[in-house]
Amino acid sequence: MALRLNRRIFLTAAGVGTAGAVAALRPWEALLDAADRQPLEPGTGVLVLVTLYGGNDGLNTVVPYDDRRYQDARPELAYKAGQVLRIEDGLGLNPSLKRVKRLWDDGHLAVVQGVGYPNPNRSHFRSMDIWQTGSPGSPSHSGWLGRWLDATGTDPLRAVGIGATLPILLAGEKTAGAAVPLGPLAVPAGPQGQAFRAVEDPFPGQPPLAARVAQSGEDLLAVAARLQPVLDQVEEGEQNGPVLEGSGGKGGAELAPMPGLATGHGPERAKKAGRQGELADQLGIVARLVKAGVPTRVYNVSLGGFDTHADEKGTQERLLAELDAGIGSFFDALGDDPRGKGVVLATFSEFGRRVAANGSQGTDHGTAAPMLVAGRSVRGGLHGEPPDLADLDDGDLKHTTDFRRVFATLLERVLDADPETALGRGRFDALEFL
Repeated sequence: MALRLNRRIFLTAAGVGTAGAVAALRPWEALLDAADRQPLEPGTGVLVLVTLYGGNDGLNTVVPYDDRRYQDARPELAYKAGQVLRIEDGLGLNPSLKRVKRLWDDGHLAVVQGVGYPNPNRSHFRSMDIWQTGSPGSPSHSGWLGRWLDATGTDPLRAVGIGATLPILLAGEKTAGAAVPLGPLAVPAGPQGQAFRAVEDPFPGQPPLAARVAQSGEDLLAVAARLQPVLDQVEEGEQNGPVLEGSGGKGGAELAPMPGLATGHGPERAKKAGRQGELADQLGIVARLVKAGVPTRVYNVSLGGFDTHADEKGTQERLLAELDAGIGSFFDALGDDPRGKGVVLATFSEFGRRVAANGSQGTDHGTAAPMLVAGRSVRGGLHGEPPDLADLDDGDLKHTTDFRRVFATLLERVLDADPETALGRGRFDALEFL
């Protein structure tokens, strides 16, 4: 079924409402055109952020299996030594992370320990907002990567979110990244469509913000006109979504169907297509864009469902298996392609979980958690100090690594940017995982 968009839905998806930032849903042709005009130079840094919505349990992701306090706090949820994928003495990865463990073995996976921020907030919405804006002290109307966009140009293709909704992470005060949907897009037809077009017609003397909103409508109409025919051509059988193949450069990329991308979302679609889930679809798109030479420097993909208040073990193992399949397939797809050399992938969630299990064999909202960072340029191993389970804050872990240090490292060493442009004044020393 085609996705029907009105102006309000479009503006919400585009991230409008924060200082008038507007992002268009960009057609695949625009990405191909950009790859032809200004192909990404091999080895250029590319950042891929994987957002894990819901609050992933860090203690059962990077498991301190040898710590008696961990075992005592979670009699049934805790993993034993023989169940984890060991990475260091006393630490192991969740048993679902088998392909991620191979990255560790190859020296291309860093585990940044105890990541969080001062005065943690346990609200899903507020904490995710803090992570995406990079502003734990006070609310911000722009994302930390949106501010990077503001400082470095106006082309929204420099930062791409895979999906119909652009997160505040990629929305700046003056510009924003682009949202690229996996499914089809359709503007209303008939009288409703005519009214939509009339509303979006700019006129002389229009106030600046109203003109910006009107321009967003024009952008949507142009995008829909170009995007829908492309999606219609590939919507048969298992060839249900547009992707990019090729080595990039002049004439080096072309549209090709990708098996398994359907118009809907969710596990049923992935099951029918014989794939590992929507995250693998998203990362598969990113891998092809990188290899095609599209000059995008930042991508954002996401996986939800980590709010494991009950029956956590099976749910988290399933979700981490999807994360594992997506990451493993992504780096397999990049292979030894020269443009994959500069790609760095990092995961984050709005918070970790409480140390102790609750009465429903789950865990409640917590604080600090590890981040996983992977790529050919990554210095594998443990980074930062592990949180001390003997020194808790009312049952929660105390963070040992400020998340802005991780962001500063990614900005400086992947995007070649001054961290202050995105994170503001303040010293956030880079970590040594890059």
